[in-house]
Amino acid sequence: MKKGRIFSGARPTGRQHIGNYLGALQNWVRLQDEYDCIYCAVDIHALTSMTDTSQLQGNIQEMVLDWLAIGLDPKKCILFVQSHVPEVAELNTLLGMITPLSWLLRVPTFKEKVKLQPENVNYGLVGYPVLMASDIVLYKATVVPVGEDQLPHLELTREIARRFNSLFGDTFPEPQAKLTRYPLVIGLDGKSKMSKQAGNDIEIALSPEETIEKIKTAYTDPARRYRSEPGHPDKCNVYKLMGYFDSTKTGDVAEKCRKAEIGCVECKMLLAEVINAALKPIREKRAELAADPKYIAEVLADGAERARVIARETMVEVRKNMRLI
Repeated sequence: MKKGRIFSGARPTGRQHIGNYLGALQNWVRLQDEYDCIYCAVDIHALTSMTDTSQLQGNIQEMVLDWLAIGLDPKKCILFVQSHVPEVAELNTLLGMITPLSWLLRVPTFKEKVKLQPENVNYGLVGYPVLMASDIVLYKATVVPVGEDQLPHLELTREIARRFNSLFGDTFPEPQAKLTRYPLVIGLDGKSKMSKQAGNDIEIALSPEETIEKIKTAYTDPARRYRSEPGHPDKCNVYKLMGYFDSTKTGDVAEKCRKAEIGCVECKMLLAEVINAALKPIREKRAELAADPKYIAEVLADGAERARVIARETMVEVRKNMRLI
């Protein structure tokens, strides 16, 4: 007996990096054994900040390929593309009719996005939280995995669901947060969150050789200038990344680092070794899946159809309750 229904999604940015893997995807894999899980490539959301869509389909394919390679199982969960279930657009419109503009303008991420794209402050950007709420309540998700920083966004979804229920009758469950330990994975620059945009990431699909070359550029202990100086592993991002992938090595590395028995270059090579070892089965699975491009299309088509079964039922209920039929 599953514990409830989970919905979660990600913008299709292409190949996933180890920050995505550590922060969310590992958790998604675990959850599919405990919950009815629905995972979505939210391509409509991506349009709020994308004017060139030439890479969109390729990005979706690459991202879903990584999802399948890390262990998401289409037999255990539903995997689909947001726009392939058109009911979400209808529900977005209807929920937009009952969502006060003031609720949307107070969302912190809206202000942040405006700063990032001042020349493209579009209607969809303002209404982003309504579409996010539509994603969740369309499938009557009872649980949404979030980090603490995302709680305000989920609370807005709950407010929208609550308002709809008060106006038109009990229709949507108010989704509960499932707090997860999302490690803030710092990128190779040692300063900012790992991201493709910042160029400080390590993609899951890199070859072992490419991984080594990437890690060679990583910043290490900022206080250590020479190989002969004792290091400070607690200040070193390379050391922290190593712990995410193989904590059995970190004790010995820390001791040698503090005694200047090991240098930063050697630590980088150890990090590359543990990452390549951890990702080897994922990369092998990815290569196997990539050899059959029709498979991903079949998975997404099947997932969309299964998602639409739920979506259609929900929209019949919504239309009835709103007296549209």
